[in-house]
Amino acid sequence: MSLVELIARADTRGLAGSGLACLDRCVPLLDGDDEVIRPLWATLADETGEGSDWARGLARVRDRLAGPDADGEDEAVLLARRMLAAAPAECSGAGIRAWADACSVASLRIHRLLDPAVDAATGADVRRAGGTEDGTERPSPLVAAELRRQVTVLEVLAGHGPAGLRRAVEVSTEGRRVLRAVVSRRARGRR
Repeated sequence: MSLVELIARADTRGLAGSGLACLDRCVPLLDGDDEVIRPLWATLADETGEGSDWARGLARVRDRLAGPDADGEDEAVLLARRMLAAAPAECSGAGIRAWADACSVASLRIHRLLDPAVDAATGADVRRAGGTEDGTERPSPLVAAELRRQVTVLEVLAGHGPAGLRRAVEVSTEGRRVLRAVVSRRARGRR
């Protein structure tokens, strides 16, 4: 099943987890530590899956990741800031679905921008609706790995509900470490 189909079929917990995982993996761009998003993950563990403490946790995360004015920040950082800013205060309804979809697109774009093997200024955005059998360009390794992580998070949350949160966090943590290394190499290259 494609990423687009998985997002379309996801329940509230799956959508919130998907968007949160994308944001979590991009935390290195916002100079956040590895634990900053953890309280939001915890809100998804309740039985309703709607995260009753979501709004309060989201406000804390926004405070901790508040950065400078957008002047001078590159596109990848701006996309990550927009992901955080766009997170809905209510972890339900159409807002969470739109946010999860936007986070998916933004995270894939961020990975494309940061991939040292790709000129991100050229080419279209990553296809999320299907494979590359139609002859379109295959995604770079960094982008392909992010695509796999997004699919895995949605599948594990759909298949295991609250019990799948642990695996979703593990997948997100792995991706955050990869992106942190990419960001670090990129910073060293600019010096």
